[in-house]
Amino acid sequence: MQLKNPILGLCQQSTFMLSAAKVDQCPDDEGFEVAFAGRSNAGKSSALNTLTHASLARTSKTPGRTQLLNFFKLDDERRLVDLPGYGYAKVPIPLKMHWQRHLEAYLGGRESLKGLILMMDIRHPMTDFDLLMLDWAVAAGMPMHILLTKADKLTYGAAKNTLLKVQSEIRKGWGGSVTIQLFSAPKRLGLEDAYTVLAGWMELADKGAEAAE
Repeated sequence: MQLKNPILGLCQQSTFMLSAAKVDQCPDDEGFEVAFAGRSNAGKSSALNTLTHASLARTSKTPGRTQLLNFFKLDDERRLVDLPGYGYAKVPIPLKMHWQRHLEAYLGGRESLKGLILMMDIRHPMTDFDLLMLDWAVAAGMPMHILLTKADKLTYGAAKNTLLKVQSEIRKGWGGSVTIQLFSAPKRLGLEDAYTVLAGWMELADKGAEAAE
């Protein structure tokens, strides 16, 4: 009997926890956290909302609206974190610098952070921001999984070709530790693969196996 991924129920009951402008405003540094990052307008909020079956993350047609670290509770030990979007020209420079300083402090010093989901728009992958995040994750030994978002904007063949091309670039430049997949929020494409990654990082994968025995 095949049981559904144990992370699914937690994602469906996720609730907003708090927003933090600075690292010292974050929840206690314990348990399991997975952070979602992406250049402005890469589809980060839409992906989060699709994975949680809720409108937790604020979506906006104005890129750069996510200005805080937003924490969402899955259970008493596990959280998802929506990180600020970067790279949008109309965001004032001082605000960009504030975001960058606190994002680096969060990524570099958070013990409970178990993995980073990086959203890339499949039509514009491997931006300067994406390369910086890849460099940081590999240097820090932080597991990273990439969602090539908005895959529905391309034909399946074109989307698959882009996936293989980006996969090859990452393998050459950053080794084989970074994983990647196609994702579409409107088409609900790639949900199972993403849930499997989340469950593994949050040490839930074994629970499903135990229940199946």
